[in-house]
Amino acid sequence: MLQYVYRALFEPGDRRGNIVVSFPDVPEAITQGRGEAGARAMAEEALGLALLSYRERDKPLPKPRARGRNLVDIAVAPDVAAKLAVPEAFAASGLSKSELARRIGKHEKEVRRILDPKHPTKLPALTATLRALGKRLVVGVMEAKAA
Repeated sequence: MLQYVYRALFEPGDRRGNIVVSFPDVPEAITQGRGEAGARAMAEEALGLALLSYRERDKPLPKPRARGRNLVDIAVAPDVAAKLAVPEAFAASGLSKSELARRIGKHEKEVRRILDPKHPTKLPALTATLRALGKRLVVGVMEAKAA
């Protein structure tokens, strides 16, 4: 199962109460937030944007390799995970865009939008596309842990 979870380092910022978050495996993702909850929210967003930028540049996503007790797991939002998963599933399928369009009952132009990392695609369309590619989106809920 593909999971878009990367380890993050939470460090005190220059200003009191700010927390700086960086990702050893995704150096483009660095942010800060006010307090732990704010830093986590900003980290999730920064990670998602950085990973989508890899797709925009046709670069493979970095492998999550960072280890350490001072690192915290951060997952991208479900819609971002789906937006990252669709191009991978499409590439592995060997299908043409027109065949995928036929399978999901859309025009090929819509398939190009779905595959475009910059285009905001709604979760139901991403889920249907994944289903047509023989995949399914699984969303989980877990306890938020302290940084």
